Amino acid sequence: MNGHGGGGLRMESEYIRRHHRHVTGDNQCSSALVKHIKAPVHLVWSLVRRFDQPQKYKPFISRCVVQGDLEIGSVREVNVKSGLPATTSMERLELLDDNEHKLRMRIVGGDHRLKNYISIITLHPEVIDGRPGTLVIESFVVDVPDGNTKDETCYFVEALIKCNLKSLADVSEKLAVQDRTEPIDRR
Repeated sequence: MNGHGGGGLRMESEYIRRHHRHVTGDNQCSSALVKHIKAPVHLVWSLVRRFDQPQKYKPFISRCVVQGDLEIGSVREVNVKSGLPATTSMERLELLDDNEHKLRMRIVGGDHRLKNYISIITLHPEVIDGRPGTLVIESFVVDVPDGNTKDETCYFVEALIKCNLKSLADVSEKLAVQDRTEPIDRR
């Protein structure tokens, strides 16, 4: 077993239980995805918390406009790059907690089939290869559209989130290399 084998899985389960509870109806699907990022929490959070600039790490977003100040209840309109089955999405910020490193958003409109979509993303500090790292967990719940199965719907949303999390890791890890954080156990 490597450094965070069994204990890491226990912590992931605990974080999901504590922060990622979604009440799912009969015609909904829900899932949680996990990503380990070799960058400190503060750096990863600096990207995630920018509800007004998701294109900094989300590869499918071409532009984002938020009306007014960025606060709980703010709505962003995002333009989606071509190739996806949508062009716009309206998304409302429901929770932004800088202490818990937790963000929750809800899709409230757009020309896509993701109805009643709610997503929660949390960041948790961990040590990866002796350096400060981040455990990122993103969960969601969404209605299953007519003509689709729960599995198809979950697979599609999970694929999008996996791309976003991989991109978040790439961008964060580039920034961390520039930051050059010292190992925790340096003597």
